[in-house]
Amino acid sequence: MNRSAARGFLAFLLSVPVLQGNDDWRVTYSSSNVCALRGATVAISCTYEYPDNVQYRPNTVRTLWLTKGDTYQPVDLEHDTDYRVHVESSCGEVRCTRSRCHGTCTLRIKDLRQSDSDVYRFSFTKKQPDGEYTGDPGVTLSVTDGPKHISVLSSPSGGIKEGSSVTLSCSSDANPAAEYTWFKNNQPLLWEPPHTFPSVRPEDRGTYRCHAENKYGHLSSNSIFLNVTSGIHKTPSVTVSPSGEIEEGSSVTLSCSSDANPAAEYTWFKEHEDSVKELGQNYTITNITSELGGNYYCQSEAHS
Repeated sequence: MNRSAARGFLAFLLSVPVLQGNDDWRVTYSSSNVCALRGATVAISCTYEYPDNVQYRPNTVRTLWLTKGDTYQPVDLEHDTDYRVHVESSCGEVRCTRSRCHGTCTLRIKDLRQSDSDVYRFSFTKKQPDGEYTGDPGVTLSVTDGPKHISVLSSPSGGIKEGSSVTLSCSSDANPAAEYTWFKNNQPLLWEPPHTFPSVRPEDRGTYRCHAENKYGHLSSNSIFLNVTSGIHKTPSVTVSPSGEIEEGSSVTLSCSSDANPAAEYTWFKEHEDSVKELGQNYTITNITSELGGNYYCQSEAHS
């Protein structure tokens, strides 16, 4: 159950005509049922006809729309406190040809509320005996909301290793069913939900969300971060600055890097020593002495 949600939406009933009446009096509704979005404007139309009895001219016709209760306890919408602020009706001029008179009327209900869900009937009267007629059973109006809930899920969730299979699914409470648009880092994707990565890659890492839309509204989901970790972790590389020979009393910085995704944690050791020298990607040694000389190495550890 359009894109502009409730604001400014106008629903016209263009369904197969529904005829109510007998051979002499008749009301033809443009539809017997209509579903509209809360907050929108709906237009319900009908035509009516009756015999042109010359002896009762002038044929002054009074028209009104009725709802609430049954046909024996109708309510004039334009004079009812629950409706008169957001209801208006308009009727065309009555025309009589070949002993029949015809008229048209339209009821517009603005800023629809859930309480407006009801059966609406058109009634007209004229100055002659038994000159009143109400078209039954009328038009059933159902007021609903657009999508109110939408979510996107990843299976599996959390850190996902490169090469594994991942499915992103999107769901909503849209009625009728919604059409979905997927986004990665706010860029639209040509996907249909659910979407499966048979073998996820590091470049698939990013923020995903979906957008649900039907003719009665639209809604965007929460965002989910697809964290793809590298399936193969290569040996970290070590560099030294400044390079070349190092003079006693100077400083030197050792740097460690790896292809870990997400970023690794680094620990520095000196060869033949068990104690940790430094934590972090860089290890700076100041005031170099001969005792500090030797082979240094780093260990990287990535958490999936």
